[in-house]
Amino acid sequence: MTEQDNAQRAPEAQASAFRLSYGENGIAWLTIDVPDEKMNTLQAAFAEQVGAVLDELESKKADIKGLVVHSGKPDNFVAGADIRMLAACTTAKEAEQLALQGQQMFQRIEDLPFHVVAAIHGPCLGGGLELALACHSRVCTDAGATKLGLPEVQLGLLPGSGGTQRLPRLIGVANSLDLILTGKQLRAKKAKKLGVVDECVPESILLKVAETLALKGKPTRKHSFQDWAMGGNPVGRSLVFDQARKKTREKTRGNYPAVDAILDVIKYGLQHGVAKGLKEEARRFGDLVMSPESAALRSIFFATTAMKKETGAGDDVQPADVNRVAVLGGGLMGGGISHVSATKAGLPVKVKDISNDGILNALAYNHKLLEKKRKRKIISKAELQKQMLMINGGVDYQGFDKVDVVIEAVFEDLSLKHQMVKEVEANAKPDTIFATNTSSLPINQIASAATRPELVVGLHYFSPVEKMPLVEVIPHEGTAPETVATVVKLAKKQGKTPIVVADKAGFYVNRILAPYMNEAALALLSGEPVEHIDSALLDFGFPVGPITLLDEVGVDVGAKISPILEKELGDRFKSPDVFDILLKDGRKGRKSGKGFYLYHGKKKGVDKSIYKLLNLNPARKASGHDIAIRCTLMMLNEAARCLDEGVVHSARDGDIGAIFGIGFPPFQGGPFRYMDQLGAKRVVELLNEHVHKYGDRFRPCERLLEMVKNDQRFYD
Repeated sequence: MTEQDNAQRAPEAQASAFRLSYGENGIAWLTIDVPDEKMNTLQAAFAEQVGAVLDELESKKADIKGLVVHSGKPDNFVAGADIRMLAACTTAKEAEQLALQGQQMFQRIEDLPFHVVAAIHGPCLGGGLELALACHSRVCTDAGATKLGLPEVQLGLLPGSGGTQRLPRLIGVANSLDLILTGKQLRAKKAKKLGVVDECVPESILLKVAETLALKGKPTRKHSFQDWAMGGNPVGRSLVFDQARKKTREKTRGNYPAVDAILDVIKYGLQHGVAKGLKEEARRFGDLVMSPESAALRSIFFATTAMKKETGAGDDVQPADVNRVAVLGGGLMGGGISHVSATKAGLPVKVKDISNDGILNALAYNHKLLEKKRKRKIISKAELQKQMLMINGGVDYQGFDKVDVVIEAVFEDLSLKHQMVKEVEANAKPDTIFATNTSSLPINQIASAATRPELVVGLHYFSPVEKMPLVEVIPHEGTAPETVATVVKLAKKQGKTPIVVADKAGFYVNRILAPYMNEAALALLSGEPVEHIDSALLDFGFPVGPITLLDEVGVDVGAKISPILEKELGDRFKSPDVFDILLKDGRKGRKSGKGFYLYHGKKKGVDKSIYKLLNLNPARKASGHDIAIRCTLMMLNEAARCLDEGVVHSARDGDIGAIFGIGFPPFQGGPFRYMDQLGAKRVVELLNEHVHKYGDRFRPCERLLEMVKNDQRFYD
């Protein structure tokens, strides 16, 4: 029992998020508990409340030996600042003022004459970590829920309340750059190893340890900002920044201004001192808040946050409980689906395959993924074994009478999927859901073999399942709303972001991807070099180039999907005469060791013999920008068609699907926000220009023409 339990609480405002109490041993306790919220977030409206708390602490400084700052929430410290307040900023100066306000508040905490200790359990992110950094010491729990980081860069921002100045002083420039430039989150033990926290303890003794530490005198840090920066050597410091800038430029291609701002501000503080560094931090924060890149990235955050609360089938539809899952097929997709079901959703999984080899393959796949985590000390050996025990396999349907959802991941063959539906219905419960992981076959055709079609739904995962965040949920006309809501909830538990799309050819993601990929292939057949095409789309902001993506997905997969899309959607989906030539030469892509590239382990290089095979003389004729626009326009036009036809329910869903499914540049906000940024008139102009250059496949769809006529946008 800590002194806090016997403390007399100070008078407080009824709705205050900050509560002061005092122990008999001279320790003050500051409890952060935002009313009516599950998570603690820092809000501009709290400035007055925090000011009052600090006034009181300063007035009683003679009687206080130490202060412990902790959360009143059971599972989080402070998850960051409430970024909704940024939307109210109309100028960079207003946003800068928010940052200055946060800086001044945290400086007052750092200036307190007694020892201030942050006691951290659960997420301590963004402004939450900046608050903790302003404290003199930090203690955290060793729980898996405890994570520390400065993820502002993922919103196109930099830490604006002192993070760029305090963290480098604490753990050094190189380590700080690694954290701030990536937005990565540290687990407790790693945070202790780096020096972000002073102690890492079990949750049961967190407050006691923090109290004991607070009773000791304020610590004197062994190192200064300059000491950590290569021993104060200007040449060494410059090298650190130059290498960091080069490394991040290779990844961002100059598309994310926050990265350069972070490097500039940390370096400026190093050269001119912390006080001037803080001013520069606030100024650059203000500029970034008003940037289109940050606006787009924040829109993604708000969209995904809103989607977490949705059932996918309406507010009045309640999902059923899912306690057990089965997966049909032990291949790459089946192995990945079983992994996220067991390790993310925490559900017992049975993998059924026609052979024991398939079962062993799925188990080996899961063990390999978990072993990587163990080697990185994310999980223990005991935890690895525990998670592996969540997955079992067999060649029969034993135990399917206890399964709530069966996820089918067998070959793309309609008759085989019909067989799976019939066998599952014969062996599972009457209310077991049959979710088919198909990328091309219509769900209504698969459901035609079912006696309970209302329980059949599409659940389209992307490869590799454990990494790709999107799932397409595809109901057919007869799918029950409860079925949709149940698999949406399951997908979220698996760590996925689900979007509900219509049961039409290609669904959404593959439908907008196919014309983009086809256009890249046509650019290749016009003589543009492979690496020039890939580089052009990397510069535009895609995570991989389209030719590389085709190799990764598999040339054989592309060859199978293209005819289906062409048959259902018309000539604009006709693929170039490339697939057959490549497949005859044994080029399936990475899986066969060669496609457009040659693969040697993790290394790859363009296979120059591909040009001879395709009878091409490669030469750069178009600029990278022109190639990027050419390919992307096909995707934009098709995305607008999908919205018009109801394939996606909203521009928001279409943007999330494109970003999370195929890596559409996040800083553009998705295809619909990007079109809004360009303006429908300009998009139509560009499409018409490409009609004259390349043909009718670029003809603007009706939705875009109507938008120009009525001066409309996708987002209000």
